[in-house]
Amino acid sequence: MHAAEQMASPSPEHGLMVQVAATCVGTRALGPGLRSVLWVQGCPFRCAGCIAPDWIPYRPGRGVRPDDLAAELLADPDVTGLTFSGGEPMTQASALAGVIGHGRRMRELTLICFTGFRLAELRARPPDPGVAALLAQTDVLIDGRYVAARNDGRGLRGSDNQRIHFLSGRLTAAGAELASGPRRAEIRLSGSSAMLVGVPSRAVMETFGGLSARSGT
Repeated sequence: MHAAEQMASPSPEHGLMVQVAATCVGTRALGPGLRSVLWVQGCPFRCAGCIAPDWIPYRPGRGVRPDDLAAELLADPDVTGLTFSGGEPMTQASALAGVIGHGRRMRELTLICFTGFRLAELRARPPDPGVAALLAQTDVLIDGRYVAARNDGRGLRGSDNQRIHFLSGRLTAAGAELASGPRRAEIRLSGSSAMLVGVPSRAVMETFGGLSARSGT
């Protein structure tokens, strides 16, 4: 069994669990409005220049039930949307469909999901049994692998080969912002560690990398 399938398969005691790499509650750096972000652990692609290489290996993250994770991401009552990234969300699609399902029972939400798979691949050869269910709940899908040489510094895409698919009408008004608007990045501090949130420009990434190296984070 592929590691991605193993991580997304049901536990006989606790049901589906999300393998979480990190979360951020309440940010404006990854989509319109105030959003909470989930990054999952594990990705099959290993794109050169990946912003989060520690989240590529398929190893256990913080295992969280979908209903508990939805409550965690919506702890801020002003959050109006979720963004799923990683890692590769589609290899944990069954559990993530549960997260957004529970979240939408709590309040109205939009969902942006990043994936290294192309939309046509997901529909033809889904990497997880829950892919169709997650796509049905997704408002904006940003698909395709990251290519460092094609990082144009614009919009929410990491590189210009990636495509933005509006799978519902909820976020079409933000189309220009998502495709070519200015990028935003936030640095979140927790104790002695720092996390970069957003799709950073090369300059921000280089500065953050230099600061992290000097501080040892």
